[in-house]
Amino acid sequence: MKKFIIAVCAVALLAVIWNTAYYRLGIYIDLNPNAPVTTFMTTDEKTICMEKDGEQVPFEIRGVNMGVGIPGEWATDFAIDKETYLRWFKEIQEMGANTVRVYTILHNDFYDAFYEYNENNDDPLYLIHGVWINDYTQNSHRDAYDSDFLQTFLDDCRTVVDILHGKKSLNLGYGIGSGSYRKDVSQWVIGYILGVEWEDVTVVYTDNKYPEKSQYRGTYMYTTEDATPFEAMLCQVGDKIIEYESKRYKQQRLVAFSNWPTTDPFDYPEDITRYFMKCAKVDAEHIRTTDAFISGYFASYHVYPYYPDYLAYFEDKSGFCRTEDGSLNTYRTYLEMLTEHHSIPVVISEYGVSTGRGMAQRDQNTGRNQGHMSEDEQGQALIDCYKDIMAAGCAGSCVFTWQDEWFKRTWNTMQNVDLLNTPYWSDYQTNEQYFGLLSFDPGDEESICYVDGDISDWKDCEPVTENGDMSVSMKYDEKFIYFLIRKKDFDAEKDTLYIPIDTTQKTGSTYCRNYDISFARACDFVMVINGKSSSRLLVQERYEVMRAMFYHETDNEDPYINPPDASTPVFRQIDLMLQTATPLLTGNWLASAETYETGLLTYGNANPESEDFNSLADFIFAGDYIEVKIPWQLLNFSNPSEMMIHDDYYEHYGVENLQIDRMYIGITDEEHTDTRVPMDPFELDGWGKKVTYHERLKESYYILQDFWTGEEAETDSGEGK
Repeated sequence: MKKFIIAVCAVALLAVIWNTAYYRLGIYIDLNPNAPVTTFMTTDEKTICMEKDGEQVPFEIRGVNMGVGIPGEWATDFAIDKETYLRWFKEIQEMGANTVRVYTILHNDFYDAFYEYNENNDDPLYLIHGVWINDYTQNSHRDAYDSDFLQTFLDDCRTVVDILHGKKSLNLGYGIGSGSYRKDVSQWVIGYILGVEWEDVTVVYTDNKYPEKSQYRGTYMYTTEDATPFEAMLCQVGDKIIEYESKRYKQQRLVAFSNWPTTDPFDYPEDITRYFMKCAKVDAEHIRTTDAFISGYFASYHVYPYYPDYLAYFEDKSGFCRTEDGSLNTYRTYLEMLTEHHSIPVVISEYGVSTGRGMAQRDQNTGRNQGHMSEDEQGQALIDCYKDIMAAGCAGSCVFTWQDEWFKRTWNTMQNVDLLNTPYWSDYQTNEQYFGLLSFDPGDEESICYVDGDISDWKDCEPVTENGDMSVSMKYDEKFIYFLIRKKDFDAEKDTLYIPIDTTQKTGSTYCRNYDISFARACDFVMVINGKSSSRLLVQERYEVMRAMFYHETDNEDPYINPPDASTPVFRQIDLMLQTATPLLTGNWLASAETYETGLLTYGNANPESEDFNSLADFIFAGDYIEVKIPWQLLNFSNPSEMMIHDDYYEHYGVENLQIDRMYIGITDEEHTDTRVPMDPFELDGWGKKVTYHERLKESYYILQDFWTGEEAETDSGEGK
């Protein structure tokens, strides 16, 4: 019996050792070293091809990028389950896409779902897999040859290959998924995009630190004599991932290195280079492949129509592409520059626009802006971008992105919010959260309220405040504060209503000089309902966050030297900063930055079920009633899940959080501005980390679906999409 127990323990120990060596450490013995290496993907000068019935036929990558965020969870929680992935894959393919691109190693639920979806699918969905570089590594003191950068990059390449072949066990790591990966999905993986949008300072630092490392020659990839040290590093990584997959699995697939305009291979005029600090280049042409690499090499770029649009600031635009109506299309011109530069296929692996209410940048030519676009406008912009991409001769493209992601941040609003709690509310002012074709709307099955003129949503809601024949009712969810404003015999064309709002006790004014109105409490905001085109939200000057954060950029002054009085009666329009090259446009390098009025309210129907649905609509008239929805950040909430608002900027020299449990509301009209407006409390409880949401395919999904599955697109894709 003792011998039997010892034998069993020995077998178990050997099994553990073998499992660790094979699935965790990647140790293997090549039992057939002379077996031929195969591939089902190849390229020629401009085309990507896929093997079909023994022949290589052109294949257009018509893809969708997929993130890892869902409401209430961080990206690194990898909280999306298998059933959700299966549903999404079906919706993506029904839209007309043939490829999904992911950026990093995901939880094994993704790969299990991908396998199950494709296993018996005669028309499978394909995958492009990325190998991620940690943001903290790239934005640190490290260069690209530091072990934390390069060795981790190389190790992650091997890990990705093993995962795709179903031969990996992985514990939870920082920024990557975990699990037992046993499903071999490699037959549907068309290629790898290695790396991320490179930080120009990392590239330049590496190139200047290691001038002697500008050359690399491997079995499958090598550098030209013009290569830089950073490009040589990429060449090494590409060579090693091909080598590992060729030797262990006897397979090869497409390889590309991530890139974007910030590190594109072009030279620009001095003013543009100076303003945009264009200091780095990464050129895929400086990396070549040997005959041992039988698959294909392509150039991958993230290109959006608005950033950074270097060409918009060229003085001579005579040779630039123009749209059918004769206007400039610098996006198409830039894409053509890329395809003309490269001797390999070019794939635009990211393009898109946001349906967020907030905007960060305008497209100077075609109006495809970074934010403040309706879902209909998003759909048309995606089609226009796609047409430009294909007309420029690109081999494929991937829309950014599949789903909205609540946790994201944007440069012109991130200082306004609590970055440790962004997954727990939907910040409509932060455009980066709304690039998706799939929306996560508050509420388990439907939202608590829709601004659509149907006031049945409010039947059980008592008014918060009343003033004569006027009243205001309120409710809220993870995205908006809703107002139902009533005025007897309201005339939308003639009447003007004023709704004072008090959130913070630190500042505020009992008088609004703009409209000569007095309030019973010191208020911080005034909502003005004044027709369909002139209604807006105003903020007391002391509580204006853009002044506190961007006064130097807009007025070339320090906001904290002469701050507004705590009780100033001046109310300002609410603006957002835009990222534009104003000095290049004006020739004045001291010119102030461009802003736009984000407090201006948009009239329309905000119910997705309505035929006249406008996703950007803020308010609508309904007889004696006005329905309004205001995004939390517009009222200076930094974390509404815990009812945190901005404290006094000038006490803290920036944004600090202050918790409140109520806000005060009033209402008046032009006939009663000579009396002090009464204000009443509205209780605020928050919802903590228990968010509610339901999925909704945006209008842009259906617009793109109609285009991709229509007659115009039938001949575009090698897969008949």
